[in-house]
Order: sequence, then structure tokens, then C-alpha cells
Amino acid sequence: MNDLPLAALRGALHVLWAGTLVVPLIAVLREPSAGRWFGILGLLILAVAYVVALREARLWVLVAATLISIPLVAPFGPDELSTWAWIGGGAAGFAPLLLSGVWRWMAAIGAVVLSGLVAPFVGHYHTTYQMIAAAVGLTIIAMAGLPMWFAGLLAQARAGREARAELAVSEERLRFARDVHDLLGHRLTVIALKAELAGRLAESDPERSAAEAFEAQRLASSALEEVRDAVHGYRAVNLPEQLEAVRNVLREAGIRCTVTDVPVHGENATQLALALREACTNVLRHSHATWCMIDVAEEDGEVRMTVTNDGTDKPAAEGNGIRGMNERLAAVGGHVSVERSADVFTLQVVVPA
Repeated sequence: MNDLPLAALRGALHVLWAGTLVVPLIAVLREPSAGRWFGILGLLILAVAYVVALREARLWVLVAATLISIPLVAPFGPDELSTWAWIGGGAAGFAPLLLSGVWRWMAAIGAVVLSGLVAPFVGHYHTTYQMIAAAVGLTIIAMAGLPMWFAGLLAQARAGREARAELAVSEERLRFARDVHDLLGHRLTVIALKAELAGRLAESDPERSAAEAFEAQRLASSALEEVRDAVHGYRAVNLPEQLEAVRNVLREAGIRCTVTDVPVHGENATQLALALREACTNVLRHSHATWCMIDVAEEDGEVRMTVTNDGTDKPAAEGNGIRGMNERLAAVGGHVSVERSADVFTLQVVVPA
């Protein structure tokens, strides 16, 4: 989840919790006797306990502070303000937000029931305290529960996008492994047979043995060249296919993607396809983009591919992927540049036309 919505949600929870303590604080301050200091102490303990429970995930601290506040806060304040009923309502409202499963609702009902038990202790009707506690609790659940639910959905969406990116990387590794297996499996088998045959014929037929050895060497050189081609992506990467694949992957991830391109052929097209694959991975893994634009254009003897997306929250920097692109493109006279403006990230790849 993005840190900004999470911080906003925490801030809202703090405000709601502080709101439940406003009426008890006013009631305690209006207490004419010296007992007001006990009430202030109880409210301070509650405030600190809530911060600890929210940051350290120690709910028992908040439960203990709530129980301790009963003798410290409940007896003080004017009768019409129902001092402790608001604290019970806060406990009833925050229990479903801090717990999970059936325990959340049992704790909420328990807090309302406890409010009814506290009322006779301070000379009030239990129905009044329970109605106030239930109303405050439902208000907190309505105001904070829905944002927390949406925050959970955002976290799941983020995790799903990262998982999809990891899956795309894994599929690419499997594809490369299959390519290498197809390349080397047959060739190495033939080379082994040629070498074995050359060894057997070394004494009986030296000329044929030398021919078989030369053929094994030729096959090894050919296999090495094909492996180099596979490593650089020459055999399987096609720019139009890669553009279509990237557009489909981004749309499946919920990112609007528009593509504008011109025909590009040869080695430069391959290099652009490899750079596009890396750019797509960056969009999926390192941003929370909602749109992405890919533009491939030819101008002044150069082919420029520009990939622009929103949703970036990190400063533009040259990572391993960008450095790898620069190293590959340098061999064909190309280069890569990146730019960040507000939350928009732009990657531009330039190769000779």
C-alpha cells in the first residue's frame, strides 16, 4: 500500500479516538472536586495506551487502560454528560477495527455491555450508557471501517500487481531456459557422439577421425554463437509482438495503455524490444500507474521509443535495468535517458535509424 493513504488512514483513526475523549475530558474538567485529577490521569493513560496499541499491535494495553479508566474517570463530571459512556463507545467502535474474526464483534458487544454495568456504579441508568456507547461505536465503525476496507483492497491490488510482475519475470526465465535447452541439448549430444567416434577412429582411420573432430569443433562454435544470440534476445524478441504483449499485460494489470509506433527492423528493433520489456517490468514493479503511453517514432536519422507512465513515487535513478539497457544499446550507438516530473516517469530509448 502506498504510504500516503496509510498515513491518512492512521491520522483519521487518531482523530476519531481523540473525538471519543472530548466529552469525558470536558466532564472531568467540570468536576468541582479534586477528583478531576484522577479523571485527567485516566484519560491520559487511555490516550497513551491507544498510541501503543496502534503502533505496536499490543491490544491488551488498550484493554487494560480501558478497565483502569473506569474507577478513575467514570465517577466524575456532571450527570448529563454520561462521562464514561463515550469511552465505552470508543472501545466498542475500535474493537472491530483492531481485531479480526468473530472476536471483533464479541469485543464490541462486550464494550457496550460493560458500559451498562458501569452506569449503576456511578448512579446512572444502564440503558442510557448502553445507547450512547452503541451510537458512538456504530459511528466509528461507519467512519473508519469503510476506509480501512478500501485500504485493504488497495493493498491486495498492489500485491496482485507485484505477483503478476514476478510471474512475468518467471515466465521469461522459463522461456530463456527452454531456448537454451533447445539450442544446446541436440548440439551437445551430437558433439559428444562426434568426439567419441573421433577417439575410436584415431588409430584405424586417422583422416576420418580428424574430420569428425573438425565437425565437432564446428558444431561447438555454431552452438556458442547461437547461445550468444539467445542471451542477447536476437532469436525470440520481435518489436511488434513485444508491443502487443506489453499492451495486454498492462491492461490486465488495470493500466490504460496506448501505443503509437512506426515500423522498425533489424538489430535496432530487437534492442528496442528488449528495452520495452525492461520498461514494462519497471512500470509493474516500481510504480502504481493508472496509465502508460508508448511512442515509437523516427526522426532525424534516429528511432526514439518513449515510455511514459504516472504513479511513480521515487526519484529518477539509474538502476541495474537502466544500466543494462545502456550497455546493450551502446553496441549499436544508442542510449537511454530517464526523467521524472511530479509523479510522471519518462524513459526514452534512442537508436540509429
